[in-house]
Amino acid sequence: MSAHSARKWRFPISTPGPSTPPLSKQERILEAAIQVFAEKGFYNARVSDVAKRAEVADGTIYLYFKSKDDLLIQLFENRMNEIITRFRQRLDEVPTASQKLRRFIQLQLELVAEHPTLAEVLTVELRQSGKFMREYKPKKFGEYLDIIEEIVEEGKRAGEFDPAADGRVLKRALFGALDEVSLYWLQGCAAGREPYALPLAADQIWRACAHGFLLGPVAEQVTMEDL
Repeated sequence: MSAHSARKWRFPISTPGPSTPPLSKQERILEAAIQVFAEKGFYNARVSDVAKRAEVADGTIYLYFKSKDDLLIQLFENRMNEIITRFRQRLDEVPTASQKLRRFIQLQLELVAEHPTLAEVLTVELRQSGKFMREYKPKKFGEYLDIIEEIVEEGKRAGEFDPAADGRVLKRALFGALDEVSLYWLQGCAAGREPYALPLAADQIWRACAHGFLLGPVAEQVTMEDL
């Protein structure tokens, strides 16, 4: 993570501080799983590796999780719930749909910049779980995407967005852009180079949205910012 990104953004999520109460045993396991899955890869990681990092007995893992796949799934749901809560709080701070859309883009890439290890697990390692990819229906991921669709519908009602904009399509298109930008950034950082600054990437994606389906003064304002 670049120093520029660290100065610009702060996205607290499950980050213990000096005054934070001790983590529960289950939360220690989840935190350990994030570190182990990111370091070793989900496929190569063993439950015993997670137990060792969490400083619990191997059997303790199975008191909370049925399997390594179940641990990954519950980790995903738990962290996505925190992300959704945080996003909604921050989106409520701005009044218009266009501002909310811009903030959503910034928040997603801010999360990657501030928590690259978690982002590595959510962006890369989830794809290594056959159970997750084939059988699991990620409820929280659906809620996350629905935030984008809600913003699009709000923008259409307010006359900020093109009436033809389809939130069902745009929420997946926008996530696809954010996911690919995040993945490439994480891979670059893992190789010892930051391919681009994430605040700049957020701005570029926002401008693409503005020129694509925002209307009137909103789109014109973004165009003027380009000059």
